Amino acid sequence: MKAVFWSFFGVRKRSDYEKDAANLNPVHVIIAGLIGVAIFIGLIMLAVRFAVSQ
Repeated sequence: MKAVFWSFFGVRKRSDYEKDAANLNPVHVIIAGLIGVAIFIGLIMLAVRFAVSQ
């Protein structure tokens, strides 16, 4: 999850990428990415509802 989180921001180091690439399961990365996107969209929707309700 940590690798996917930092990948959203694009701030991963090359050494971290090479180390993680050997240990990560592609299915886990896809699931973590979908969870991350769902959380991100939920936070944006919450912020918009808060801003519009004011």
